[in-house]
Amino acid sequence: MNTRFKSFNSPTVLAYALIAPAAIYILAIVAWPLVETIRLSFTNSSLAGEDYIGLENYEKMLGSKKFNKIVIRTFIWMFLSVSLKLIVGLIGAVLLNAKLPGRGMFRVLIMPPWVVPIAIGMLGWLWLYNGYFGIIAGVGMKTGILDGPFGFLAYKQSAFISTIIADVWVGTPMVTIFFLAAMQGVPKDLYEAAYCDGASRWHRFFKITLPQITPVIITMALLSAIWTFNSFEIIWILTEGGPRGATTTLIIDTYKMALGNYKFGKGAARAVVVMILLTIFAAFYMAILLKINKKVSSG
Repeated sequence: MNTRFKSFNSPTVLAYALIAPAAIYILAIVAWPLVETIRLSFTNSSLAGEDYIGLENYEKMLGSKKFNKIVIRTFIWMFLSVSLKLIVGLIGAVLLNAKLPGRGMFRVLIMPPWVVPIAIGMLGWLWLYNGYFGIIAGVGMKTGILDGPFGFLAYKQSAFISTIIADVWVGTPMVTIFFLAAMQGVPKDLYEAAYCDGASRWHRFFKITLPQITPVIITMALLSAIWTFNSFEIIWILTEGGPRGATTTLIIDTYKMALGNYKFGKGAARAVVVMILLTIFAAFYMAILLKINKKVSSG
């Protein structure tokens, strides 16, 4: 009896008891919907009913030229957005790290795009992009760049670029803050030694700063790629995937198919594809992160 009581009060049992609520929560909120989504992807589930159809949803989806274009568009949108976030964030971090008057104020002013709720921020961008009342079109007409009112969200190419700019506006502050924190962690002795050797600012930046913060750059690139790939609110509020599908990404297409057209089976198949792609991103991120950690610990 005492042996059973002792085993019941062992650290292992206590550990399982402590993680049980979290495990049950994850199973209920994450695991079950995931399994249900995979199951639905093998059916033609809709408001009319549900029948098992095997891999038909996947065959039609992967064989569709429209879907392939959406996949390519998603990766282009993600690549351009992430690239601009990294470039602008790096420039911003360098400026905020410099000893300039009012540096503290500028560090605070960079936060609003990240802090303000996305819905409110996108409503502001909707006003900016308005062809008749927006500031951008107004300045364009005043300076003679535009001949008349121009709706930036009304044309395919301009709408695509406009959503990228809005996404960069939202994501750049976080990238900048992370880069700034990494730069402040670079040993000052390296800069002092390089300065004594006559190295220029550009030389110090490319030979000291960039190599030292490369792990953070790689990490932020992968994380930002995952978040951008999975972004929904920005595009949906600005264009709802239009005009004529010009800004429809995988996430938007999945939402439209499942909840817009009530074709739950086809929408679930798209959600599974998104999940697989995000899992690949996550695995790639973890592999890079482990490699960086090993390099840091060995160095």
